[in-house]
Amino acid sequence: MSSESPPAPPIDKEPGFTLAFTAQPDDIDELGHVNNAVWVRWIQDLATAHWQAVAPQDAIDRYIWVVTRHEIDYRGNVGVGETVTGRTWISEPPKGARFWRNVSFTGPDGKTKVAAKTNWAIIERSSGRPVRVPAGLAELFLEG
Repeated sequence: MSSESPPAPPIDKEPGFTLAFTAQPDDIDELGHVNNAVWVRWIQDLATAHWQAVAPQDAIDRYIWVVTRHEIDYRGNVGVGETVTGRTWISEPPKGARFWRNVSFTGPDGKTKVAAKTNWAIIERSSGRPVRVPAGLAELFLEG
């Protein structure tokens, strides 16, 4: 009988929040692949889900986020019925009202289909104006 401990389970070293997306017939363009506009929608849906999963309810009630810039690299295609895993994470502290969000979508083969960096600004709902990202709120999203 061996006195060795069983191997430790693998540790997921990938930062961030994940969500699966499956391409529907309406998501497909004339080339038979997920349309670029759908990838943008999935980026927004992923960011919104991350916000709602991590932010306290008072912050969700007080603030809304708007995109100020998308940088997207299309590296592979996805057809109808195929599922990708979207992952998003924040790796840098905010600058004033803005921060950069990293996004990647990988297929079941582990290959990146789309990678993006998106810049978001926080808006106070009551005034409709940008505000500095509160430090305590930023800390909830920053990856260590």
